[in-house]
Amino acid sequence: MENNKVPKRKEIRLKEYDYGANGAYFVTVCTKDKKHLLSTIRVGDGLPDVPHIELTDNGRTVKEQFEIMNALYEDINVNHYVIMPNHIHFIVEITKRNGTSGRPSPTRSNAIIPKYISTFKRFTNRKSGIDLWQRSYYDHIIRSEADYNEKRNYISENPQKWADDEYYSN
Repeated sequence: MENNKVPKRKEIRLKEYDYGANGAYFVTVCTKDKKHLLSTIRVGDGLPDVPHIELTDNGRTVKEQFEIMNALYEDINVNHYVIMPNHIHFIVEITKRNGTSGRPSPTRSNAIIPKYISTFKRFTNRKSGIDLWQRSYYDHIIRSEADYNEKRNYISENPQKWADDEYYSN
């Protein structure tokens, strides 16, 4: 019967792109069912009308995992990120020297980004004791300094724009 077919997922990665190439990538990962598991956006605590993020235990696990992976992989670094209630945005940079890494990368060279995210999800799930994440994620290959600055500003301003965010829910 035709009704028993599982719908085919849309492929969102560029087939011909080397996801192990030096460069920067803007990534968004949502929590499973977009549940508010990572943080709360607070307004009015401290400076009036300036939202700030209050991390949950799961959110602290996410922050800690970024720090652990930054220390572990010298050629893969996340230094701009935001941990929202039901998603994270971050910029991951790959800076391999002479085409090789001093430490083993999380995968073969053309799949560093997918394997990095898989490793990140696996370890945060394990430490949290629950399945935090949706199956897939969104990525954008950053192609210029202007694009990089735009994504970095988006990350910085995300808490202030939470009520207008496409992932917003009460």
